[in-house]
Amino acid sequence: MDDFSPSDLKTILHSKRANMYYLEYCRIMQKDGRVLYLTEALSTSTSRENQYFNIPIANTTVLLLGNGTSITQAAMRMLAQAGVLVGFAGGGGTPLYMACEIEWFTPQSEYRPTEYLHGWMQFWFDDEKRLATAKAFQQARTSYLEQVWKKDRDLKAEGFDFNDEAIQSALTTFHARTDAAKKQADLLLTEAQLTKSLYKFSANNTNVAEFTRQHQPSKDSANKANDFLNHGNYLAYGLAASCLWVLGIPHGFAVMHGKTRRGALVFDVADLIKDALVLPWAFICAKESATEQEFRQQILQAFTDHKALEFMFNTVKQNALQGHSLEDIEAHNL
Repeated sequence: MDDFSPSDLKTILHSKRANMYYLEYCRIMQKDGRVLYLTEALSTSTSRENQYFNIPIANTTVLLLGNGTSITQAAMRMLAQAGVLVGFAGGGGTPLYMACEIEWFTPQSEYRPTEYLHGWMQFWFDDEKRLATAKAFQQARTSYLEQVWKKDRDLKAEGFDFNDEAIQSALTTFHARTDAAKKQADLLLTEAQLTKSLYKFSANNTNVAEFTRQHQPSKDSANKANDFLNHGNYLAYGLAASCLWVLGIPHGFAVMHGKTRRGALVFDVADLIKDALVLPWAFICAKESATEQEFRQQILQAFTDHKALEFMFNTVKQNALQGHSLEDIEAHNL
């Protein structure tokens, strides 16, 4: 035990890790070889007492720090050694604020794997291959939607039926236009049309009247669906950033969102799961007047139940290898 270090905790694969945390009004610190967060609570005697809670860093992917938080250098060092991404956010987890890599403090290591980056670079500079990969991402996105909506009994009970005529019509159009796309702009337009159809279906299904998508936080409590969509999307961005960091692929090498946005690949990867999980639960929780914390607990549980992070890893790895095995990449620098 004398030789134990936080880096020894990296025994759980990132694709299998279960935890994401959003913390506010607390102090994150290292204590007795663990990372804890400290809160102050009013006891019955009105005197303040400190309450410490453990963060299981070996099974954590992302830590979002909201309003009223601080973190010590020792805690940050342990989080980095355990491979936990840290992001600074506003109230409710949105928006994300600038840190060192897009909006994330990524654990700094010169020994990230390179084979997936080599594979990614083999196609990324070729316009046709990059377009083909973007189409593959879109197909994976709808495949995951089908997988989740057919399997999840809770979503079915809320009326989110994959075989619904409106969903099937939207997907038929989506697949036809995706196959016919000649450039990324065509794919983005097709993606926007599908998402608009899913918004309409979800709003009608949950009786959210006159829904209009807004990306800025809303002060209107009746428009909770937008706030939940924003919050859920940022949680998905956290998983995507963690996936790309582990595989060693820089965030700027996007296949869908263009070359002008330095973090665009994070958006590409997050989009793989947003329609299937974030979108329906945002509307369901809005209908039930859930609190922000209740929505967050629901969406994080859905990420775990449907292995969202593992799906991200598998999709990115398959597209990075482009039909080659890891052995091919290592042997021929593919």
